Amino acid sequence: MKFHNVCIEALGYSLPPNVATSADIENRLAPLYQKFKLPFGRLEMMSGIRERRLWDKGAFPSEIASQAGERAIARSGIDRGTIGCLICASVCRDFLEPATASVVHDRLKLSKNSLVFDISNACLGVLNGMVHIANMIELGQIRAGLVVAGENGGPLVENTIEKLLSSPGVTRSTIKKSFASLTIGSAAAAVLLVHRDLSRTGHKLLGGVGMAATQFNDLCRGSADAGVHLDSAPLMETDSETLMREGCRLAGEAWTSAKAELQWTNEDVDRVFCHQVGTMHRKLLYETVGLDPQKDFSTLEFLGNTGAASLPVTLALGEEQGCLGKGDRACLLGIGSGLNCLMLGVEW
Repeated sequence: MKFHNVCIEALGYSLPPNVATSADIENRLAPLYQKFKLPFGRLEMMSGIRERRLWDKGAFPSEIASQAGERAIARSGIDRGTIGCLICASVCRDFLEPATASVVHDRLKLSKNSLVFDISNACLGVLNGMVHIANMIELGQIRAGLVVAGENGGPLVENTIEKLLSSPGVTRSTIKKSFASLTIGSAAAAVLLVHRDLSRTGHKLLGGVGMAATQFNDLCRGSADAGVHLDSAPLMETDSETLMREGCRLAGEAWTSAKAELQWTNEDVDRVFCHQVGTMHRKLLYETVGLDPQKDFSTLEFLGNTGAASLPVTLALGEEQGCLGKGDRACLLGIGSGLNCLMLGVEW
């Protein structure tokens, strides 16, 4: 896919006020650590995640997504009436019906003529939403569109800890399958895309490639989508090692195709922003795609894995910290359970 008229005009993000360190989580799991003689510090050692952030209890995905969306709109200076599509693309949703995007749309006071819907595709949702909006801009259907994600990982982390401590039949295998759930954090992100004629920044979304390996759809599965209204107790089981291996294998294939589509080489890339999972995943990913890990911008150490908000929040923080200069070429390497992969190229 190639885009000729689409710019990333503004990014917005919102981070929770509460910090939970990996040491805090392990202290709560001390009875299990002692029972199975697990070394304290292994959670941070194996993931590279020192801490993650969590919202206050009762935070709704729509509420935090709206915060990020408002910041993106404010940064752009665009008339919100110009926004012709709003997509909510987080894993977390207020409820199964109606679309969480409808709540965000009302909060942001967007035009009644805009398209409003959710996209759900695990950690790849925001990038999928960006492609949908870019396509609509290219087709002349809209002039601007907003993708938001509000991820609240707190209930998953909390319920995983409680389940491990309360279940009489817990084994080392149970703990291993729950490991990925303990790396989850929370954040909200927003990406505002516009037609190049409206852009003040000129940050071009050039295109990219998507690829799937859905035979691995069983490697990471969460519990039923009940929404936060029902006080649901979410759980997730993950085969982390196989997911990492097959996800990076898929990423290697997708990146080869993306380079051909963008007419780039690895040397053309100035910055890389990828989905933040853990240090082992990052090492294998960079080895597989052949990119220089020094070009990576990382947030996993203090945010953990924040689902669909992970990559766009990392991009927003990287821009805020001056990692992108005018004309820099950056690649967005998105991988989500399923398995699905989406690689996008940007010229800043």
